[in-house]
Amino acid sequence: MAGHIQDRWYRAQRGADGKTVRVKTDRYGTGLRYRARYVGTDGTEKSKSFPDGKKRLAEKWLSAIETDMTRGQYTDPKSVRITFRQYAEKWLDSMTSSPMTRRELGRRLRLHVYPVLGSRPIGTFRPEHIRELLAALEAKPGVSAAYTRNIFADVQSVLSAAVDDSLLSRNPCSARTVRRPKPDAHPVVPWVPAQVFAVRAALPERYRALVDVGAGCGLRQGEVFGLAEDAIDVDGRMLHGEGHPVFALPKGGKKRAVPLPSSVAEALRAHMDAFKPAEITLPWDVPEGPKVSARLVFTAEQGGMVWRSNFNGKEWKPALAAAGLISEADDDGKYESAREHGMHALRHFYASALLDAGENIKAVSEYMGHADPALTLRVYAHLMPDSRERARRAIDSVFQRLSQGDHGPQTAQ
Repeated sequence: MAGHIQDRWYRAQRGADGKTVRVKTDRYGTGLRYRARYVGTDGTEKSKSFPDGKKRLAEKWLSAIETDMTRGQYTDPKSVRITFRQYAEKWLDSMTSSPMTRRELGRRLRLHVYPVLGSRPIGTFRPEHIRELLAALEAKPGVSAAYTRNIFADVQSVLSAAVDDSLLSRNPCSARTVRRPKPDAHPVVPWVPAQVFAVRAALPERYRALVDVGAGCGLRQGEVFGLAEDAIDVDGRMLHGEGHPVFALPKGGKKRAVPLPSSVAEALRAHMDAFKPAEITLPWDVPEGPKVSARLVFTAEQGGMVWRSNFNGKEWKPALAAAGLISEADDDGKYESAREHGMHALRHFYASALLDAGENIKAVSEYMGHADPALTLRVYAHLMPDSRERARRAIDSVFQRLSQGDHGPQTAQ
């Protein structure tokens, strides 16, 4: 049996005759009598107390602990005192990913997971609780299948860490009865040029060049808002992407150079003539980071930086409505959810334009700042031009040359 049981009401004492006898302790008759003790997998002592007359129960508890350890199913008893939210926030603090990634992950947990699972003790999780979460997400307006997959992956990661820390015996997200959300059945449908230009025309003049940069260079919204004057290399015709509401490297932690089309360069020149770049000072990487200054190309009407939430609600959605991509605002002035028509739609347009022009997937992945060309391929493979006719022409060309030299099939056309 793992550990041992301490009787708090008696202690062993050697008598005058040299024999060991049991004598009452100061605690005799008060409090819980038996204390079952063992050393956990983390090397620290664990214990649980039982009342008088329940020694057999204490022995069974220790025996169960030993069995769980042998089977690899042991969980730390403190797991029933730590809630999912408490553990998840501690886990977030220990992550080594970028601050932006941690903030976005924490935001998803706060908005969608904590209201359903936040108060549940980490050690009590069962597959039924994950099914409950997925059902709640499915019924929630504005939460797409792709977004649900991200939330599910977040929860799975938190619970995997809890398994590693012996707070949970197995991850309920991996149970057969828990169905991982399927990818969106609807592939990316990029905007056509007319939609891009309609949205551009509907924006206030100071924001129109945002569309040129997003659709013409494939930058993310945060990268566009954080575009600095010195990141534009007109002579070298490159654009260097970086920047967020706190200055930081782009998603993935790497700078990237993007080809700068002449049309976008001209739009940026005209924009900077009309709206001079302004020096903005922000912390680097994290809110408490060192202050860094940069002359931003795009600024708000008041002269400060462009805030995502203000821009999306006050500028972008009205432009979408004017372009006919979403409905007009309701009587309260609110617009419908439009995740598929966010500024990310400009990146989709950029990718589709490059692929339609025959650019290779590796180059598109590099320009878009994807960590892996496989990601680009998964998202945009359906937009790649049909290569069958190109393959026919290539083989016919080879066979025709061979035929003319009398070295190949005479019937090749």
